[in-house]
Amino acid sequence: MQITPLNIELAQQVLPLMQLGEPFVRARTASDYWLYAHLFASTCPVAQLSGELAGAVIAFRSQEDPEDIYIQDVIAHPDFRRRGVTTALLDHVRGRGKEFGCRRMYLTSEPENAAAHATWTSLGFRNVPGDRVVNGVSVTANYKGPGKDRAVYELILQ
Repeated sequence: MQITPLNIELAQQVLPLMQLGEPFVRARTASDYWLYAHLFASTCPVAQLSGELAGAVIAFRSQEDPEDIYIQDVIAHPDFRRRGVTTALLDHVRGRGKEFGCRRMYLTSEPENAAAHATWTSLGFRNVPGDRVVNGVSVTANYKGPGKDRAVYELILQ
């Protein structure tokens, strides 16, 4: 498996890859992926297996709190799932975070996304206590705006 920072050539392939993750992963526009490749490539790795795009992570180091890396999207192509793609990609982001002196990586998920909850906890992320529990998952109301309740997960990078 080859892990590389997102680049312009691969950015064009990331859009259709992200579309495979709907409804929980929401594909952005081609312009957004161009921007990520230009400004955030070091925390936006892509994985290739046998020359094919196997997965991608879109993550950003916070400008307001530089000790944080927020993971916006994670996707493994359905043909490459259960082959370590997500783990390898997140390990890459974790390594970059440590190089930057970051303290934690965190992400959010819809409360009903049971597969995501299982994935994040199996990878060592902790479900951050929220204001209620839904189907065994701690949830914070309105985390991403009115009516956008989210489960929050964090991984400490020490």
